[in-house]
Amino acid sequence: MSADAEDAAAAPAPEEPEPAVGAPAAGAPAADEPEAEPAGEAATVPVGAPGRRASRRAVLSAVTGVLALALGLGLTVQIRASNADEPYSGASEEDLVAVLNDVEGNEERLREQIADSREALGQLTDDRSESDSALDQAEQRAEAIGILTGQLAAEGPGIRLSISDPDQQIDASLLLEAVQELRGAGAEAIEVNDVRVVVSSAFVDTTAGIQIEGAILTEPYTVLAIGPPEDLDDALSVPGGVLRDAERAGATAGVTTQGTVLVDAVVGDPAID
Repeated sequence: MSADAEDAAAAPAPEEPEPAVGAPAAGAPAADEPEAEPAGEAATVPVGAPGRRASRRAVLSAVTGVLALALGLGLTVQIRASNADEPYSGASEEDLVAVLNDVEGNEERLREQIADSREALGQLTDDRSESDSALDQAEQRAEAIGILTGQLAAEGPGIRLSISDPDQQIDASLLLEAVQELRGAGAEAIEVNDVRVVVSSAFVDTTAGIQIEGAILTEPYTVLAIGPPEDLDDALSVPGGVLRDAERAGATAGVTTQGTVLVDAVVGDPAID
């Protein structure tokens, strides 16, 4: 090999070697021509080479297979879920009729149970109403008895009888007559000078004055009575009645009807004993 051929082989591969002076003519064959196998480039694979394309194809095929498998599993699960939501999709007509009859039978039994429960609730309500009514009646009777016996205070429409007797001409019989007339006219509760008067009350004349239930009364006398105001007034105002007798005795008496009268004195009041 000549010196010019060795210089051409040592030149860089990217640049096209220029023929040196004295080199063989173009087109002449040369046994050791440098372009056939450049030095230092035998192990390099350029971008887009057939080996890298094959690797990409393998990766894409693997990913496609995985996606197809996942899609198949998803469709299988969805089909199974759909079949689970419709348990009677493959049942026969006789089976469906039997199931429908069972549902209707259960519904009828539930309706009967609801009706029985409502009836029981209604009976309990009625029993409770009757019990409440009986309790109310018992309480009203107890209250009425307590008022009549003087154990309870009372309030309601009635009258107020006032008797002024500065000369002390009124005796126990006149007050007893007033109480009896009021009871006959429908008085439910009577009080004389803050002393509760009941059926067993006694009016007694003493040197200190008129005595009722152990208490000495002094004039003026005030009688409070709860009952029909008009009837009580008429009972005291009739000719020959209490008002006329008090006037004949030299006292002054008068009756006033009131919409609300409070009789709050009770039998056994410590203030009286």
